[in-house]
Amino acid sequence: MKKLINAPTAYVDEVLDGLTAAHPSLVRDGSGGRVIRRADAPLKGKVGIASGGGSGHLPLFTGYVGQGLLDTCSIGNVFEGPNVDSCIDAIRLADGGKGVLCLYGNYGGDRMNFDMAGEVLADEGITTTTVLGTDDVASADPDERHKRRGVAGIIYAYKTAGAKAQEGADLDEVTRVARKAVDATRTIGVALAPCQVPTASKPTFALAEDEIEMGMGIHGEPGIWRDKLKPADAIVDEMIERLLADRPALATDRVSILVNSLGATPLEELFILYRRAAQRLAEQKLRVVQPLVGPYVTSMEMAGASISLCFVDDELESLLAAPAACPFWRVG
Repeated sequence: MKKLINAPTAYVDEVLDGLTAAHPSLVRDGSGGRVIRRADAPLKGKVGIASGGGSGHLPLFTGYVGQGLLDTCSIGNVFEGPNVDSCIDAIRLADGGKGVLCLYGNYGGDRMNFDMAGEVLADEGITTTTVLGTDDVASADPDERHKRRGVAGIIYAYKTAGAKAQEGADLDEVTRVARKAVDATRTIGVALAPCQVPTASKPTFALAEDEIEMGMGIHGEPGIWRDKLKPADAIVDEMIERLLADRPALATDRVSILVNSLGATPLEELFILYRRAAQRLAEQKLRVVQPLVGPYVTSMEMAGASISLCFVDDELESLLAAPAACPFWRVG
């Protein structure tokens, strides 16, 4: 695959340099420059929200640092979690004296390093809580939902927890809302073609020209099945069916839907998917609020898409509609 890069080993740092140069609302900070923070962070008297993860997924993770969203984000190499030092820096730089929510995907390396960071910072008097994104229905059965991967649906937790923190809520309330959003969200993806990590000699996986894989993860983790390419409507029908079969016990009749490009899939195709998804939800008497269509969580140049459903009540719907601003998402 061809890439517009210089040295593969400089990829992440040059991305972060360009990101902050293009968006002065973001500042590169921390040891090794592997933390992105709001230019005005930490905000005294506000609960901080810190996230983190591997690069290669923009706008996730660093792209959601901004007003009403994240305060800081630690970033690792492509598809690699951030190191302990950058997690420590991200939490410390988010702390305005009211504690910090650590909100990130359910991946082993990320959990280990953020847990270690929290232990170190407890000695400095910084209180932290943790909420993990666990929205990928293809990665574990419902009775083992705590094992599921965090994928595109985590942005609902970013948005609602960020809005709650912006209101001036305390750490317990911000944490509760983040957990509520995670519990209300389900995601499934479908892959059409792989990506290639800049430092790798071959793509992350192989699919024949006429094949797709249902349920594949954003790093190329195995999905549910691999078969011949099907019409868009048939693919969406199965995705919506699987998501609704896994709906939360307290699900309402209102959903926010995110139809997300994994990187290479164009907006035109996303709207074809959204068209069918909206039809199927209407058939189930579900009302769509705050719909999202676009590249919100990507995987380099992977071709494919994911669909997320967040079942909202009055509180979550209000928080999703609250003003927010970051380089890739503006609300209100």
